[in-house]
Amino acid sequence: MRTPIAGAVVLITGGASGIGREMAIGAANRGATQVIIWDIDVDGGEEVVREIRSFGGRVAAYRVDLTDPSDVAAVGGRTLADHGRVDVLLNNAGIVTGKTFLELTEEEIARTFDLNVLALYRVIRIFLPGMIDRGRGSITTIASAAGLVGVSQQTDYSASKFAATGFMESLRAELRHQGTPLHTLIVQPYYVDTGMFDGVRTRFPRLLPILDVDEVAAAILDAIEAGRQSLVMPRFAGAIRLAKILPVPILDRVLDLFGINATMDGFTGRGKHSRPAEQD
Repeated sequence: MRTPIAGAVVLITGGASGIGREMAIGAANRGATQVIIWDIDVDGGEEVVREIRSFGGRVAAYRVDLTDPSDVAAVGGRTLADHGRVDVLLNNAGIVTGKTFLELTEEEIARTFDLNVLALYRVIRIFLPGMIDRGRGSITTIASAAGLVGVSQQTDYSASKFAATGFMESLRAELRHQGTPLHTLIVQPYYVDTGMFDGVRTRFPRLLPILDVDEVAAAILDAIEAGRQSLVMPRFAGAIRLAKILPVPILDRVLDLFGINATMDGFTGRGKHSRPAEQD
């Protein structure tokens, strides 16, 4: 189902920075009737609001803690009261720790799953009923190429992205089985130059480049408007789906050849292990 951005009410979680920020600006430029930013970063959200309003776009920002079910419910109710509906929902907020398994604390693991997975349930539960009633709507989740194959120093992050992918695949199947005509999209990008993965390295940048945030945001909006249901970036990263039919020892050698498990060796993030960054 093609979903035009023009004329749509578009809500983006983690919209104050990174991919979310660029999608918010891009949606406004494409004629969204209203762009709604959900983020815990109030200052960042207001900066995006000012930028979008500078060229005449309609935008509103709400502070929300996606790890707090009561806050999500309250802000969700306020959002619907203010704007009436959400046509295009982009689940973009996320967190990465970049620690080895034995370095991870129980609290860090729980927070990764709370923000990267459980928040999806909380947010979609608010806006899906209205989409079903209207018989139209689009739900996109920005997962990760780390949801295609496990990666060293991502035992929490990669597992959470596998969970996000499984959730979206199941939701798509459920909606289709029920005959509900809604659009869903799973996005699985390689590393993106938002700062969230500062310090990562790629062995073959022509095949597996660190992705440009503007290009990723534009590609996601293009995919929504085209009605695509899966977007892996770059295309070469999608080859992992075929490679996984190989025997495990051979698959491991292939991953080692491309340096996948060494990509995080120099990871710093936005000041390593500081406040969570919003999305890849």
